Amino acid sequence: MRPFIGFVLLVSGIDVLAHQPVMDMAPRWADGYGFQLRAERYGSDELKRGSTDVPNPFGAERYVNTLWLEGVYTFNRAVRATIKIPYVDQTRMISVNGTEIRQDNNGIGDVVIGLPLKKYKNQGSVTQNWGITPSVRIPTGDDSGGFPISDGSWDVGLSLSYAWENPLIYQLYDIYYWKQGSGSRGMETGDSWGLDVNVGLHPWHNNDTDTGVFLLWDVSAHHEEPPNLSNLTTASGGDRVHTGPGFIFYRDTLMVRGEYKFLAYEDVDRIGLSRGNEFSLGVGITF
Repeated sequence: MRPFIGFVLLVSGIDVLAHQPVMDMAPRWADGYGFQLRAERYGSDELKRGSTDVPNPFGAERYVNTLWLEGVYTFNRAVRATIKIPYVDQTRMISVNGTEIRQDNNGIGDVVIGLPLKKYKNQGSVTQNWGITPSVRIPTGDDSGGFPISDGSWDVGLSLSYAWENPLIYQLYDIYYWKQGSGSRGMETGDSWGLDVNVGLHPWHNNDTDTGVFLLWDVSAHHEEPPNLSNLTTASGGDRVHTGPGFIFYRDTLMVRGEYKFLAYEDVDRIGLSRGNEFSLGVGITF
């Protein structure tokens, strides 16, 4: 199997465009491929007006769990193709004319296909790369009912990244943008953009077993234009910043990553539910 050291670091962020399988850095050889499963969760029962908490007398809440099946194929070190298939399980409590209503929905979400392009440069023990990733989001999710998984739009995205690493330290900077198309049933979701910064230490590696640990810290900032009033999905406009720790354990080409990010700042559009803290756990393998 291919050696694993040095390419496991990633930001396994909630935003689907900013980072790519497997673990954002592997494989790095021609005709390589890999898969990963990532479970993500966010949500809260905190109601906000802008950046201020407001009373929530009707117990409004929203929680979203997503299981991602993601794959990658490398044509060569610089050119690869990715696919991301989400399974979404979502629930919320809303108030309609003073009556509490529970809404639930689950199923396949919108599939994302990307073409990550990277330019690598090696200088002794230091490796760095610049990356650009065009992506398209296909409306494969359910857009029917009162709590749809998808708004039914075709969307395009672009991510620009820079990564630097040596045997002890890793840095990754990523900016991204999603241009939303027109959805079904008059639903419109606002365009979004953001920044991810990830730094990490590689405190332990065993050469005999190709086993080790990375300790990471992530900061992510996200802006989303407000959806229109016809939008019935979980989309919500505003600004937010999340930050928190993560870890990666690896053995050969198998890796496990966990991450917890708490909400450091949020300013929602109009009155809306806070996104809350974010948690993710994933496992991946390359060949």
